[in-house]
Amino acid sequence: MIVTVTPNLALDVTYEVPELRPGLTHRVETVHARAGGKGVNVARVLRSLGHDVLVVGLAGGATGDAVRADLDAAGLTHDLASIGGETRRTVTIVAGGEATLLNEPGPVVTPDEWAALEARIPDADVVVVSGSLPPGVPADAVARLARRDVPVIVDTSGEPLRHAAPYAWAVKPNAAELAELTGTDDPVTGARSLGARAVVVSLGAEGLLAVTGDDVHRVAPPRVVGGNPTGAGDAVVAALAAGVGSPWPDLLKDAVALSAAAVLAPVAGSYDPAAYEGFR
Repeated sequence: MIVTVTPNLALDVTYEVPELRPGLTHRVETVHARAGGKGVNVARVLRSLGHDVLVVGLAGGATGDAVRADLDAAGLTHDLASIGGETRRTVTIVAGGEATLLNEPGPVVTPDEWAALEARIPDADVVVVSGSLPPGVPADAVARLARRDVPVIVDTSGEPLRHAAPYAWAVKPNAAELAELTGTDDPVTGARSLGARAVVVSLGAEGLLAVTGDDVHRVAPPRVVGGNPTGAGDAVVAALAAGVGSPWPDLLKDAVALSAAAVLAPVAGSYDPAAYEGFR
């Protein structure tokens, strides 16, 4: 079983518009609303790939109830600790193949509420920790989650990433997150400075770069695709979790294919199955 931990769950709302023009009124063509947060998106992809997955996180208020209901409707097994605050919402505006994200910070989480989340993580084959930390949670909290006897994949940013890197099986920042944290635009240099066993860097349209010890691997996508890139990184994490134990070149090739197929899907947590097979 693969467990995905989403410290800062959300109700994701996606608006599709023909064009985004600041300061003007827009007519939304399509609206999607469903349980989200990076770990939930990873879980959706893993379940679509046929894996047994459990969603762990924190949920509170009416928005938290909506998240639970959507996870039930999607057939995603979950164990969410209740909190006093209201679960956040995120808004993604997709226009012309580009996505604009508006992310609420999330509710303040108490030490007892965080301890309840930690207690809900069962024994698993792989653990994924994805997304930001909610307010009130210290930066080293993800590092505590990464100190497990199974492979732990961490997809976060900033100081939580720095703290977790030495303990995780792999970390997956994007290029901008890595540069901001390490102070260098060279992803290889930045990755090595984290002291992690493996750093997988999302390079957007250029694909993936992985630094694993002394080795550096680069894999480009099969072709440039347009669509909603919001869930592309989550698809990469899903591929890593599903492929633990595979040689890194094979693992990265599969992750790039799944990521590209995710861009072609309308919402994060989905992918185009036919494109995925064609890209592999």
